[in-house]
Amino acid sequence: MMMKQQQQQLLLPLMFLVVVAAAAAVAADPRPQPQQLQVQHQKQQPQMRMRMSRSLLQPPKLDCPSSCSVRCSNNWNNEMCNEMCNVCCHKCGCVPPGTGQDTRHLCSCYDTMVNPHNPHKLKCP
Repeated sequence: MMMKQQQQQLLLPLMFLVVVAAAAAVAADPRPQPQQLQVQHQKQQPQMRMRMSRSLLQPPKLDCPSSCSVRCSNNWNNEMCNEMCNVCCHKCGCVPPGTGQDTRHLCSCYDTMVNPHNPHKLKCP
């Protein structure tokens, strides 16, 4: 009986050491996680340039000024277009690629935002 008790007392610290060692091995794993691989392999289009953030936990931030300058490059009122596009970009976190209205649906927030003074008029160019 006494031997069985001694075995149990030795087994508990041994199990604790195994759990700690396994946790340390998982924490020190040099392989990138699937989410990190996705961010590294994304192709960047000229309309959707990403600014790399310092934290690996946050997704890359959209570079609104350069994305909006591409979006508004063919607009007749470039200054106003850039201003409204930047407002929408900062609120939505996306800008549709290209310069036409046919790609608006790719960014639903950008596509559905309306002018607060005239709810029948879209806010984002």
